[in-house]
Amino acid sequence: MSGSRRVFSIPPGAPFLPTLAEALLSGRLVPGFRFDGDPLALADATIYVPTRRAARALRGVFVDRLGGRSAILPVVRPLGEFDEDEAAFEADASAAIDLAPPIAAIERLLLLAPLVRAWKRRLPAHVAALFDEEIVVPASAADAIWLARDLARLMDEIETEGTDWTRLADLVTGNLAGWWQVTLDFLSIVTENWPLLLEERNRSNPAAHRNALIRLEAARLKRNPPIGPVIAAGSTGSIPATAELLAVIAGLPSGAVVLPGLDLMLDEPSFQAIAVPGARPALLGHPQYGLAKLIGKIGVLRGDVEEIAFAERSLALRAALVVEALRPAETTELWVETRARFTAGDITEAFADVTLLEAAGERDEAVAIAVALKRAVEQPGQRAALVTGDRALARRVSVELLRFGVVADDSGGTPLINTPAAGLLRLALQAAFRPGDPVALLSLLKHPLLGLGLERTSVRHAVEIVELVALRGGTGRPDVASLPELFDARLLEFDDRGNRRPPFWRSRLSVRRIEEARDLLIRLTAALAPLVAYRDEENADLATLVRASVVALEGLGRSAGGSLSELYADDAGEKLAELLRGLVAASASFSFAAHEWPDVMEALIAPETVKPAQGTDRNIAIWGALEARLQNVDTLVIGGLNEGVWPRKPESDRFMSRLMKTGIDLEPPERRVGLAAHDFQMAMGAKQVVLARSARSGDAPAVPSRWLQRLLTFIGKDHAAVLRRRGDEFLSWARALDAGERRDFAPRPQPKPPLDVRPRHFSVTEIETLRRDPYAIYARRILRLMPLDPVIRDPGAAERGTLFHAILHLFSRTVADPLVPEALDGLIAAGRACFAEAALPPDVEAVWWPRFEKLAAGIIEWERGRAFAVTMRHAEEHAEKTGVGQSGVTLSGYADRVDLLAGGMADILDYKTGSSPSKAQAHTLLSPQLALEGALLRRGAFKGLGAREPSQLAFIRLKPNGEVFEESILEYNRQPRTATDLAEEAWARLEKLLIHYANPSTGYLSRALPFREGETDGDYDHLARVLEWSAGGDADDEGGEA
Repeated sequence: MSGSRRVFSIPPGAPFLPTLAEALLSGRLVPGFRFDGDPLALADATIYVPTRRAARALRGVFVDRLGGRSAILPVVRPLGEFDEDEAAFEADASAAIDLAPPIAAIERLLLLAPLVRAWKRRLPAHVAALFDEEIVVPASAADAIWLARDLARLMDEIETEGTDWTRLADLVTGNLAGWWQVTLDFLSIVTENWPLLLEERNRSNPAAHRNALIRLEAARLKRNPPIGPVIAAGSTGSIPATAELLAVIAGLPSGAVVLPGLDLMLDEPSFQAIAVPGARPALLGHPQYGLAKLIGKIGVLRGDVEEIAFAERSLALRAALVVEALRPAETTELWVETRARFTAGDITEAFADVTLLEAAGERDEAVAIAVALKRAVEQPGQRAALVTGDRALARRVSVELLRFGVVADDSGGTPLINTPAAGLLRLALQAAFRPGDPVALLSLLKHPLLGLGLERTSVRHAVEIVELVALRGGTGRPDVASLPELFDARLLEFDDRGNRRPPFWRSRLSVRRIEEARDLLIRLTAALAPLVAYRDEENADLATLVRASVVALEGLGRSAGGSLSELYADDAGEKLAELLRGLVAASASFSFAAHEWPDVMEALIAPETVKPAQGTDRNIAIWGALEARLQNVDTLVIGGLNEGVWPRKPESDRFMSRLMKTGIDLEPPERRVGLAAHDFQMAMGAKQVVLARSARSGDAPAVPSRWLQRLLTFIGKDHAAVLRRRGDEFLSWARALDAGERRDFAPRPQPKPPLDVRPRHFSVTEIETLRRDPYAIYARRILRLMPLDPVIRDPGAAERGTLFHAILHLFSRTVADPLVPEALDGLIAAGRACFAEAALPPDVEAVWWPRFEKLAAGIIEWERGRAFAVTMRHAEEHAEKTGVGQSGVTLSGYADRVDLLAGGMADILDYKTGSSPSKAQAHTLLSPQLALEGALLRRGAFKGLGAREPSQLAFIRLKPNGEVFEESILEYNRQPRTATDLAEEAWARLEKLLIHYANPSTGYLSRALPFREGETDGDYDHLARVLEWSAGGDADDEGGEA
């Protein structure tokens, strides 16, 4: 010890908290103090530890150590949590009494956000004035919240380090890039205004308040040293105020500081290089940097620090190897010398209980870790934990453990934003302020917490009806405010006698079920009315919106009995309620356009987490690096050992550059790398260690952690291979979990129904489907399975094509002669009439109408170019059922346009606003619709036209650029055909195809001739299990026509 200062260390291989408790009880830590069985002996002792979790664990260690004896335990406090009232009763209590309470996090956020938003609004002008440049910066309220949170974090960092904000004014702006000069100007505004805002509210910044409490505690201990032991254990002193407190405690008559894993083995020159003031940033990333800096502040040398425990030989050897592997880069030339000190037997012994698990991907890593954790606790009394900074990996492992019936104690908890109650709130805000999204509306209607004062089963049944009637089929933008009206309008549309084909499910809806659905919608609209009322508000106050949101949320989540217990159930519901209360109670005023509220709420709720509930499996834990400190388990899995996780990639600050931070004495980002390196070094002291990583992160290769690379390099390839073989065993077990009995893939379906149920009639549009995907005909026409309409959506290409067809049909009926001068006006009038009937959303019509106007002139020009040869134009002509040869099957259809020519022949034309089908597909009869219409024309199927010879079969292409042209399908690849020849060939092929399906041994093959190889988006592809049989290599099977 150095003079009267007592500083101890517990090495990585010794369990920290049990060793600490034993040292206190045995009298090793404090001279003259030893637990002799007196129940009151420990009552005067005070122990400070870094975290609440460590405090709880230490109390448990004392209980276990005392056995069944009664005793008052020591006072165990997390560093930074001190009793302000205790300080207020001290003789010199003025500082404690004058200490302003810390401002609530949510209130600080809401005070900073307006400052940030105002700055961002002025920023373009500011930049233009400084640099003669113009920029566009989004100034949304949600952006302001996110930036305000970053600014609050920067405030905490500056005050934690004890740096003065006013030093920003001393920075030489000429050394800064232009953007940082702008942010420096903003920070100066904040530093001038923020203290005034705090003073108005008699509040202090949380970090400043914590520092003040720590320093008050240090002053109290120094002024009136306690009689009983005062021990600070497990802290690395990364906060300057904490380091000051540790220095005071180390010098108390009954004080002691116990450090976690101070390295006493590293050679002195290397250790001194770490501790030298002003060390280059890379040295700050060494695991011992923080402790080296701390003992300097305490005023002791490394040689004065005493280890109060010794690890067993294998763990001591492992610790020594880790020390060497992580030595500063400046002295790695000593590896040649130090590596020779360890024999192969030493390395084998040291790493006998270490496993290296290198998985191919993140899922494989998670499954293997779950297997390792489960296997580790199979013996009674064993405990295991995963420590990782990768929350995605932690969640994956939690899910994989559920297959073993294990609910892990996950210290990271669950993001509040992903909990059911918060999900219901987010969906309600989307529905109220972002109308037109049917998916969000359906998600709200199907949310498990949606009650609306009804029974859950009643809600589910009513939602099914609402979905079918109002939210599926056709186009539109549903608005929750008018959803009942939309429901009634769609019902009337379905029941209209003029509707030739009402949905197949309409006849199954009873009056009672329709009324239940209507009642649900009325309740839903009423529940969201408080929010909808603010939809167009341009300057809504946050507190007002929160109150309206609470009213709406409770209206949505109320059960049949009026209870809200399910809505606010468990820790997640309580956490949401606490957040909403805090937002209402915050004295800060923050106003914005109400349509921004969903994004603002998401920004407010995003960082909140719900800690795990009691009742989880206490033998398996999942920790972050901070929570794992000082903990002791039998098996520790260090997961996600890749760069970016171990250590985390330093994040760039939005407000301050590295140069600016250095200028006000803030430590660079490498300091956090050093803390993570120390966590890794301590974690390697567990008895059983599993080092886990995946070779890929997302879709990209992952780079192993620098510390893992160093460790494997130092011990050598042969020893590393042994560690990998142990990991391969876990990976093989993980693969075996999902390995099932090998079975052949399901064959491609080819059902062969009886002839008497096979279709005896087709429309021309079905023939291509019969050739390409016969199974779809089987499912629709024989099984009578109708696909559910897609969710209501914005009008798209199909609707545009239908609209333009309707315009041209109306034009053909209303303007008999395209040569008349008013023909263009007639076409425009037809367009206006059809657009008015379509009732398109304004933004869609704003695009489609100019496109039609551009086409109109081209259409008239095309019509006039063929007007002299045409005696009569017929639109939407129906072809009656016509027998197809000897097949016994009939065919019917519609033709977009049939033009009668002067010589008695006719042209059959098909309008196309898209590119499908192509000319090649139509000419080769892969898409035989036009050719079959020609065959029907020859057979007199168009009753009003009589039997005629087709002269031309063509597509009329209506291009987006306004171009209109006729594309004949009679010639392709320099192979001309007459319309009659092509029509008759199509008819003959059709007869052959239909006779083929009149054979009872012919099946309806799935995907016989797919339009595109590998496509699986057909209405019946899931029923045909296309993905399964095509993966099995059956995709190349031949079938179809004989």
